[in-house]
Amino acid sequence: MQYNKLVRDKIIEIIELNGEKPVSHILNDDEYRDELVKKLKEECQELLEAIEKNNRDEIVEESADLMEVICSINKLQESNFDDIIKVMKEKREKRGGLILVPVKYSLNKNI
Repeated sequence: MQYNKLVRDKIIEIIELNGEKPVSHILNDDEYRDELVKKLKEECQELLEAIEKNNRDEIVEESADLMEVICSINKLQESNFDDIIKVMKEKREKRGGLILVPVKYSLNKNI
């Protein structure tokens, strides 16, 4: 079986415990960034699918996976989760939050 994709660091150990011999490659920063972009798209799609199913547990699990990728992207840029939360709070204070008022906005006057 061949995957050729970014995996969590303990996956190699798990595969070995199952008696298999994985072949892995430690990525340089450019390769890592490219793989994170692919993983971001994959996790976004999985979250969208969970939302479509309206499955709370899957939504939470896929949100956690997405946050893992987001944190990894930011770590590569020498920022962290606290930086993300700080900016999120600042934006919420200035512009409000998406979760507080479920209103769609459009400049289209026909809506």
